[in-house]
Amino acid sequence: MATKKKVTKKVSKKKKKKTTKKKSTIMKVSKREPIKKATKKKTTKKKVSKKASKKKVAKKKVTKKKASKKKTSKKVAKKATMKKPVKKKTAVRKDGKKVLNGISDIRRFFLSNDEPLYFVSATNFNLLGADEWIRGFKFIVYVECFDGQHPNVFCPIEEIPHSEFQSIEEINNYLLEHKEVQDFIQKRGDGKNRGKALFLMFDEKTEALAKEMGLEICFPPAKMRQWLDNKVNTNRIAEKAKVPCVPYVLTKVNSYEHLNKVSKKLGTDLVIQLPFGDSGHTTFFIKDEKSWKKHAEEILAEKEVKVMKRINCRGAAIEACVTQQGTIVAPLMTELVGFKELTPYKGGWCGNEIYANVFTEKIRKQAKNYTERFGEQLRKKGYKGYFELDFLIDLDYDQLYLGELNPRITGASSITNHAVFALSDMPLILFHMLEWMKQPYKLNIKSINKRWLEPENIDDWGQMVIKHTKDTIEMVKEAPNSGIWKVDDSGAITFNRLDTHRRAVETENEAFFLRIINEGDYIYEGADLGILVVRGRLMTDEFELTKRAKTWIDAIRAEYKSELYTGPDKPELAEVGGFKFV
Repeated sequence: MATKKKVTKKVSKKKKKKTTKKKSTIMKVSKREPIKKATKKKTTKKKVSKKASKKKVAKKKVTKKKASKKKTSKKVAKKATMKKPVKKKTAVRKDGKKVLNGISDIRRFFLSNDEPLYFVSATNFNLLGADEWIRGFKFIVYVECFDGQHPNVFCPIEEIPHSEFQSIEEINNYLLEHKEVQDFIQKRGDGKNRGKALFLMFDEKTEALAKEMGLEICFPPAKMRQWLDNKVNTNRIAEKAKVPCVPYVLTKVNSYEHLNKVSKKLGTDLVIQLPFGDSGHTTFFIKDEKSWKKHAEEILAEKEVKVMKRINCRGAAIEACVTQQGTIVAPLMTELVGFKELTPYKGGWCGNEIYANVFTEKIRKQAKNYTERFGEQLRKKGYKGYFELDFLIDLDYDQLYLGELNPRITGASSITNHAVFALSDMPLILFHMLEWMKQPYKLNIKSINKRWLEPENIDDWGQMVIKHTKDTIEMVKEAPNSGIWKVDDSGAITFNRLDTHRRAVETENEAFFLRIINEGDYIYEGADLGILVVRGRLMTDEFELTKRAKTWIDAIRAEYKSELYTGPDKPELAEVGGFKFV
């Protein structure tokens, strides 16, 4: 009985708790008998086998699980409906132009371009292949490298009277004044808008001629480019951009004694650069009075020159593009400089290599960072578009220095615009063109620069500019064709097929040759015979020409058959190779 009472008390307490929640209309019952009955019922329930209670608990758990599964499935269904891709609306500006969003949009934009675009120059080498990326892109050239077989090259047939060319600017002005060229551009144009034009080099006269014809030049003004092209000004820009240069002084030099005085901190082994000109012609190495006298006349004639400490260095080059959203930087390249097999000029540029692990990772990253800084400084000065920087790597101290600026397309542009990184995204020249297309766009510049720095996005290529190195004037009787050539084990080469694209080179025993000097032309010291492009490297790790490179150079030279010119005066046609064409 005692145990029952205890039970009844516990039950009654539970009841009270439950009944307090019920409404007051429930009848009040007497305390003892109903409670006893209730306790009996409760106790009998408690006597129910444990198995049965476990089954009920199990059933409850199962039902709860089912319910929870239903709830979760409903949630998943809701989430699934939420995650359905929503078509992004293309951003449209007030002027009605759609904003190009990313690389694929920009590539499509150029492939469907309907505005005439031109590259006007001595040859089409620098932008070789651009016509495959841009619809309506044509080359207007003075030298026909492909014998009329290139579908997008226009070369006027008739040679009209002109003075001897002294520069590429003069060649371009000659082309714009040529009736055949004017007719060609007029036929492709639409009213006043005749399209847009790119030039390797141009001046104020070129700008006036282009304006007359209704062509827009896709580069900053010639006056700005000329100021930036000044090697003295390059160092001043570098100072503002915090890009290090080889220890230097900018000064007017009055005599050898004066040179020693102003360059006292730099030592006695010096390099002097004139403000303008190809580095092979206007860079002088001065270590004593004898070497000074050799170049004194040219140095004394300048108002200001750059005097540098001579360092033990390697040359490197990098191309980039200043855009409205930042500076896009291509990978670092080596430079072929001063090889007597290729050029008669000490310190003269004669080619490039591009490969994944060029120099060290530290140097590659420094070059990228310095180029971005320099590009930002150019942007502040109002410059936009393509540019190239030459760097010097101090081998004794592993230090990277800025060499010079080329505010334009260069001889290295062909190799930059054909490597894997460029083909995977798009060539650097398209980013340049985009700045003149009056087309809004969005790009992630940081991700592009990061991607282009990765080794897997860089394949191995080399190019050599082969010059006439003898101090002779000769007339060419036979010249090699442009296209794909093959070399055999003996070192002999044979012409394989016509091709207009350097990427047609499949193996390292093939090469793409672009002929510049043709049959009937005159050549003399420094004339560009042609450009040879190969897969793989052309130099050893010690920066000497490889055996393969020398084999190709000798074989191409052997394909030129010429006779010495013995006339009394220098022939006019020697102008074709008389200065740097690329």
